[in-house]
Amino acid sequence: MRLQYDPGGMHRAHAAAEFGRVAVLYGGSSAEREVSLISGKAVLLALQRRAIDARGFDPAERPLGELLELHIDRVWIALHGPGGEDGTLQGALEFLGVPYSGSGVMGSAIAMDKLRTKWLCQAVGVPTSPFVVLRTPQDLQIAAEKLGLPLFVKPGSQGSSVGMTRVERAGDLRAAWEEALRVDTVAFAEALIPGAEYTVAVLQGQALPSIRIETPRTFYDYEAKYLRTDTRYICPSGLSTQAEEHLDRLALAACDTCGIEGWGRADFMMDKTGRPLLLEINTVPGMTDHSLVPMAARAAGIDFEELVWRVLETSFVRAPHARGS
Repeated sequence: MRLQYDPGGMHRAHAAAEFGRVAVLYGGSSAEREVSLISGKAVLLALQRRAIDARGFDPAERPLGELLELHIDRVWIALHGPGGEDGTLQGALEFLGVPYSGSGVMGSAIAMDKLRTKWLCQAVGVPTSPFVVLRTPQDLQIAAEKLGLPLFVKPGSQGSSVGMTRVERAGDLRAAWEEALRVDTVAFAEALIPGAEYTVAVLQGQALPSIRIETPRTFYDYEAKYLRTDTRYICPSGLSTQAEEHLDRLALAACDTCGIEGWGRADFMMDKTGRPLLLEINTVPGMTDHSLVPMAARAAGIDFEELVWRVLETSFVRAPHARGS
């Protein structure tokens, strides 16, 4: 079997039986395994509460080919980071002929690559935060001179701020670079943007209400995202109607440019003039009790169970076809 991509296949499901047997893929072997387990189990319970025949599946503990033995009709991908969000899993599911939620191979691979996301979005006029690719030790000095301090050093991939460091002093750049290279072969420095942080979730081609994020931490890191109780989320964000519409257009344009399908989340920082600058795009955002997409969905009148239902609907754009047909 093979999968045939057909955007026209997208439709609203009115009964749980339309989905058939569903596997929620969670866990995996990336640095975001623990977050993925929490996201995936929340998704699984929500699907089961909606009477969908769903079961959990951790590809770190069993071969992906077992999906065929279990007669799985489609997959809800809740795997974060490399191996789940970077196109490799999507390619394997394409080979197996199992429809899946969210973005395909290309969109997943591009969005996981933060640098290529920036280059592509810049090319179509979506402004991004200034950055310098760190290929050699000499690039550290170039980054400090071009971007100023403090700045951030990030790995080229990963999510949940894994491998990311805020650098206050030039003498700390080398250690931050080495930390990023521990989780990826590519790293870059990014300017610190002084304004507020915003995120826009996209669901089935529509932008959900933006969220403004405020944290007492030096930046919105792993602890602020998943462990702290003093991180503040303002949704609706308080932007004017005009500013909200502009942010929505940027988020949708960024997702379209990078081939993002079904759902996702675009993150921005406002510069000192109030101009939004794209940070990155997430194709499998978190679904924990601290997560942003469920929060934005609630503001739009979509509860958690309805949200996971609609994400699963995005799998309808990929349907199995016999080879040669």
